[in-house]
Amino acid sequence: MMTNSLTVVGAGVVGLSCAWRAAEAGVTVTVLDPAPASGASWVAGGMLAPVTEAWPGEEELLELGVASVQRWPGFAEELTAAAGRAAGLRTEGTVVAATGSGDRAELDALAAYLGRLGRDVERLSGRELRRLEPALGPDVRGGLSVPDDLAVDNRVLLAALRAAAERAGVTLVERAVRAVLDDGSRVTGVRTDDGDVAAEVVLVAAGAHSAALHPTLDGLVRPVKGEILRIAHRAGAFPPPRRTVRALVDGRPVYAVPRDDGGLVLGATQAELGFDTEVTVGGVRDLLRDAERILPGIAEYALVESAAGLRPGSPDNLPLVGALGPEGLLVATGHHRNGMLLAPVTADAVAAILRGEPVPDPVRAADPARFSYARR
Repeated sequence: MMTNSLTVVGAGVVGLSCAWRAAEAGVTVTVLDPAPASGASWVAGGMLAPVTEAWPGEEELLELGVASVQRWPGFAEELTAAAGRAAGLRTEGTVVAATGSGDRAELDALAAYLGRLGRDVERLSGRELRRLEPALGPDVRGGLSVPDDLAVDNRVLLAALRAAAERAGVTLVERAVRAVLDDGSRVTGVRTDDGDVAAEVVLVAAGAHSAALHPTLDGLVRPVKGEILRIAHRAGAFPPPRRTVRALVDGRPVYAVPRDDGGLVLGATQAELGFDTEVTVGGVRDLLRDAERILPGIAEYALVESAAGLRPGSPDNLPLVGALGPEGLLVATGHHRNGMLLAPVTADAVAAILRGEPVPDPVRAADPARFSYARR
């Protein structure tokens, strides 16, 4: 699909990454979004964690995630140079903590599963984990060290992507898109709140709102609500961990992702409640209760923000990256919990499609045509 012009619907991490890469390659790019750099990208934890997110039956997603996390250091370096500001990457790695015997058994099963796939992780006792991260409390009885699972400050990243995109010539228009238009065979433009806009090629990267933009996406992307808390270190409180800390607390997942300013992002709630973005009392209570079991020192931190975002889920948890429906329609959505992680390989894939080249091998599993075949 060779083109000199691209209209991107959505200015989250995926949309901005694709827009920047396309503009760098000489494509004229316009991005439409009523609130750029907001939504799920703004409230994300920023984990780049394909190994600790691995789940039996999702081997293709693991391969895609590993390919992208390996691409991240180079991506961050290129973005820093292009934006003239930091990309927010943290390379200290990840530890996974468990409390009771059931939690430890689940982590042992995960380690065994990864070992069968040739992706060994280091199993550690509670004492060994506390040597790595003294902030971990006595309830931690064991866990894993995964140094190759990284993290990124999502808000620093979004600022860098926006700066790099604008420097590359991307036009960012704060306008809501209601639909992608076509004549039955190819894309003709988009319908916005201010009228129809002609477009030769449209990339839908509107996250959880993507399904409403064209009939071919109906039922393929759904909102999955996640709540997060941002807390800040206060003078005299125990220092925060340097690594990302993931944990199981009586079977419930929780994570704490460090920020360069000494703060932490706490998260892991997940619920399918449509487009509800209100923060609940129960969500705040559960996050603080479980995080404090793992990192007891955070009781002295300041609670500075609570927020909820809508992750774009897909039927099989793989994203949708590629051509779909009428000629000229591309999609890069359905990344669920992995938008930050998969931004580099998604942008590479979209750039390849725009050049008329095959997508990188690991991205082939994300071809949205897999659902077209199933429907037929």
